[in-house]
Amino acid sequence: MKAMGLSPGVVERVARLWGKSAARNGGQTHLLLGHLLDTAAVAGVMWDRYLSTAFRRRLDEVSSGRGRLWFMWVCGIHDCGKACPAFQAMDAAEAAPVLATGLVLGRLPTGRGKRWRHDVAGAVLLRSRLVAEWGGEEAAGWVWPLVAGHHGAFPSVGALVPPRGAQGRGAAWEEVQRAVVDVFTRAVGFEDLADARPTEWLRRAEQLALSGLIVMADWIASDSSQFPGLADAGLISIGEARRRAEAAWERLRLRGGWRDLALPENPLEPLTGRLGVRPRASQRELVERAWSVPVPGLLVAEAPMGEGKTKAALAAAEVLAARFGLDGVFVAMPTQATSDPMYEQVLQWVRTFGPEFESQVALLHGRRRFNAWWRAIWEGKSRPDDEGCGCGGDGALGVVGDDFGAIDEDADYGMVSAGSSGDGVAGVVGEGPAHWFLGDKRGLLTAFAVGTVDHLLHAATRTRHVMLRFAGLAGKVVVVDEVHAADVYMRQFLVEALRWLGQAGVPVVLLSATLPPAQRQRFVDAYLSGVLGTADVHEPVPEPAGYPCVTVAYGVNGRAVAETSREVVRSWRESASVQMAWLPDRDVAGARVAAAVRDVLAGGGVALVVVNQVDRAQAIYRDLRDGGFDGVLHLLHARLCAADRAARTAECLRLMGPQAGDERPERMVVIATQLAEQSFDVDADVLVTDLAPTDLLLQRIGRLHRHSGTRRPVAHRVGRVMVTGVAPGRDGSPRFLRASQRIYGEWSLLRAAALVSEAAGTLTVAGEPAGPGWCIPADVPGLVARAYGSAEVCPAGWDEAGAWAQWQAKEREREKNAEGYLLCRRREWAFPTLEGLHYAGSRAASEEQLDAVVRDGDPSVEVVVVRRVSGGYRAVDGTWLGVHGEVDDDEVTDRLMGGTLRLPPRLTDAALAELRPLPGWAGRPWLRHRLALVLEEDGSGLLGVTGVSYDGELGLVVERAAG
Repeated sequence: MKAMGLSPGVVERVARLWGKSAARNGGQTHLLLGHLLDTAAVAGVMWDRYLSTAFRRRLDEVSSGRGRLWFMWVCGIHDCGKACPAFQAMDAAEAAPVLATGLVLGRLPTGRGKRWRHDVAGAVLLRSRLVAEWGGEEAAGWVWPLVAGHHGAFPSVGALVPPRGAQGRGAAWEEVQRAVVDVFTRAVGFEDLADARPTEWLRRAEQLALSGLIVMADWIASDSSQFPGLADAGLISIGEARRRAEAAWERLRLRGGWRDLALPENPLEPLTGRLGVRPRASQRELVERAWSVPVPGLLVAEAPMGEGKTKAALAAAEVLAARFGLDGVFVAMPTQATSDPMYEQVLQWVRTFGPEFESQVALLHGRRRFNAWWRAIWEGKSRPDDEGCGCGGDGALGVVGDDFGAIDEDADYGMVSAGSSGDGVAGVVGEGPAHWFLGDKRGLLTAFAVGTVDHLLHAATRTRHVMLRFAGLAGKVVVVDEVHAADVYMRQFLVEALRWLGQAGVPVVLLSATLPPAQRQRFVDAYLSGVLGTADVHEPVPEPAGYPCVTVAYGVNGRAVAETSREVVRSWRESASVQMAWLPDRDVAGARVAAAVRDVLAGGGVALVVVNQVDRAQAIYRDLRDGGFDGVLHLLHARLCAADRAARTAECLRLMGPQAGDERPERMVVIATQLAEQSFDVDADVLVTDLAPTDLLLQRIGRLHRHSGTRRPVAHRVGRVMVTGVAPGRDGSPRFLRASQRIYGEWSLLRAAALVSEAAGTLTVAGEPAGPGWCIPADVPGLVARAYGSAEVCPAGWDEAGAWAQWQAKEREREKNAEGYLLCRRREWAFPTLEGLHYAGSRAASEEQLDAVVRDGDPSVEVVVVRRVSGGYRAVDGTWLGVHGEVDDDEVTDRLMGGTLRLPPRLTDAALAELRPLPGWAGRPWLRHRLALVLEEDGSGLLGVTGVSYDGELGLVVERAAG
């Protein structure tokens, strides 16, 4: 400071400004300049060891090749607003030395609503200088919001009006504020503030990613256990800050991903060598497309169930990352249950790049504790005995996640802070996972991540710290599996995410077996609107030559390009005929379904029954069980406790999965809910299914005659589907289960019924088959296209037009409801900066409510089922807990948490009003925020006015509402 010619008074004042108070910084004051330089030094380490090549390249482009220096500056300058009275007066002990230098704090406004935040204060003092020294508002306009938004929300320019005296009045404050910026800028390595002027702009999505990286650097540098306070300005320098940052980075085990991944020597090596597969035509097509796109783009792969799309996507991700400088991959799955096996697959894949990458694969959902591989790697527990999934089996660790897919990150349940894993291994220099990434909202910042699609959808919501989530996506290839039209929760938010990812230059791979052309077009247009930076892009996608197919979309020189497979890509297996028959029944009791199953399996065979309602599944199971069904019988639905559901899922896969062999029973029935639609690799001889929208119906049919070489009775050599959950009305039009109509809407069910009628004959009370059936997978694209097309498909008298009008009205209502949560309003999409992005914040009060928004459903809550017994409590499996529910060790915790289940939404209000954690859980991080559903010793209880019980076979049984 003295070398810069600052007066002794200014030097003394700058040297006294505090950035971290002793009271909140481990007992040691940390001066403001020290924290700014610490953050800049952390940014320098991030540049060297964390940032993707692609993002480093962009920062070099906007700073005339000085990207590392500029990144350090923009990260460190974030807290310059602490040099103002409103902040310096917040701690009386810290303010005393500041007052002693002659700076006047004055009378500041009181009341939380009038508080002047230092993030906005920083934007105010920096903006005027940037405008003056960078040559105008245009150059400064995209940088000051990065400072204003570093606490999680981007204010509008109208918010940059400080209360009287809060920003500092008089020459002394003006001099010290100018000096803080100048001293920091010179210390980092620029000659002066003008020298730090960027020569180009980052695009808005790139600004969002940069903002997240600023927050990351700030959070790391704010950890007092890693950056002890320095109250003597003579000890502060950029060199000392670099030493501290390097040491902290090593202690926290932070790291990036691939770091300049080499191009594969052979175009198909990612498939044949790394994944060890003999490429099918559809897999080859996707990988070749990844090689051919000239810039990062969107790839949409459509292929039948069981085609190997996921492995092809991983191979394509390697090609895209190597070509365009990406550092990792995020694989988004529809549910927690499907995330677990995908995590195992990605683990195996990542190991092939080097064993050190294994500890950089994160599983992002609230029940990851119960994945054996995750615990082995991240908690230092014993590894699974075999090379299997680790998420199945009959042990307590084999808990399959809930199908709701809530992101429920560990910090929401009071997990230990980022510096500790909870078992004492964090903070030790050496190999191992970086537990810092387990903190709230940080999961996507890991190099490789697998989790529910909610993480991607939340990155497209106007929520606090959304920039952290987006920064975690911006350096990766994003793969979204199981993208299907009827998953209405994805539509608004996935489209919004695609816009931002397109503008950030993030390659995205979408996978689907049943994607309507209109939905494909919408995804393409959304991504291209991001690439081109305008709200209304429509680039018609050519009609694919066949099915499977791959569509690509990208932008070159301001021009949108959309291409698709021009030649027929053969499926790996020949199409096969599937008999279609009606089984009219819309009684929740399902007696007719049970009778039909008994009849169709009289000579043996394996049947899968998929219904749309848990109560109906339980009733059909009871009918078969109590009627003396002679065979293996299983019930699978979302109201089973996690441990029971895991054990049953594993048993079903063992008996009717690809490796079943001679263990496949002579006669077996699995009754399931929608859980069986996706990532349930079983092979049924007969499918009985409630009517569902056409794409989901085809997903269920994908479990029929799925594997080659399966031993079947002669009567089941041809696949057979019996469609139920529907019955003819008096006028001949179909009438649906109430649950089905509530979930899917009448229009999509009417059209599905019309298409089934073409294959199974007219829907009558008797339900006799009289049609040609379907040819699967050859008929899949045509059926889906017709189901979601504009042409009418229903017979006269079904009032398809009325159902369509209702559907459209509800879709418009959903779109309107989503607008309050979407990251950007339509008219603001082309805005150049982040200013005002959080104009209204999010209306969601909790992550769980936001989950319900992006999933387009009512909020629901998870509970842990326990039984009250004489002298205390027991877990659902009988494990003794203690007088107050005390849990002594991890094994008991695992057994207790095996009793986790998600309640139906209609019980949410009663659960939140009445349920609490047991007193004995207060000291257990994984339990202290869990709600206990306390049942009596016989398994029954009351929640609100509703009777509930837990049965070892049926799962949670809920009394049906009157009427």
